[in-house]
Amino acid sequence: MKILAVHAHPDDCEILAGGTLALLAKRGHNLAIVTMTPGDCGSAELAPEVISRTRRREAAAAAALLGAEYICAEFRDLAIFNDDASRRRVCAIIRRVRPEIVLTSAPVDYMCDHEATSAIVRDALFGVPVPNYLTEEYDSVPALDRIPHLYFMDPVGGVDRENKPVAPDFTVDVTAVFEKKRELLACHASQREWLRRQHGIDEYLDAMERWTRARGEQTGVEYAEGFRQYKGHPYPESPALQELLAVSG
Repeated sequence: MKILAVHAHPDDCEILAGGTLALLAKRGHNLAIVTMTPGDCGSAELAPEVISRTRRREAAAAAALLGAEYICAEFRDLAIFNDDASRRRVCAIIRRVRPEIVLTSAPVDYMCDHEATSAIVRDALFGVPVPNYLTEEYDSVPALDRIPHLYFMDPVGGVDRENKPVAPDFTVDVTAVFEKKRELLACHASQREWLRRQHGIDEYLDAMERWTRARGEQTGVEYAEGFRQYKGHPYPESPALQELLAVSG
């Protein structure tokens, strides 16, 4: 099955769904990872085009560890907006990848890029099977037959903007692939100093581990990742991802 993961910046997918992606890759599914931006604001020392080149390489290296395709949608940090041009650009990418399942960012999270990504992906998926929703400016691939299944990853830390817990519909036990998740995130070496400086996270690998462990403790496993399925009309409601991973929810 073809599965697409879309998040705002390089390293977001690895932090929030790296274990689930590793499980899916291990089971032979075809993966693609899209970042909306190349992480051009992710440095206090390097110019935007320089850090962008570094972060694209890091994202591609992480994707390669999963046998996944990596695509950057080439928006810019703090400049992702849910408008018509953005929806058409993302719709074109989804049509090119042709996934059956899409994972994306939480609708409510600690920053605007994450929230805008969630809304754009949700709305672009609505247009994916509409032939007259034209995307030739970005890619001329044909429309899909139907809307793919849509899932939201956890917000960062499993909480909303006011630090209130966001409960998942279901969790995925990623204990068996947690070291692979660490390996994926470690590919994003440029972010260690940036996150320490900007967000007060001294070790981003350890922060990821704390969050993943906390989600696991809620369901009686060592490490877990949480997801919510979007079932708004006319998005599919069948538990496609849950069945692939043999989880209930």
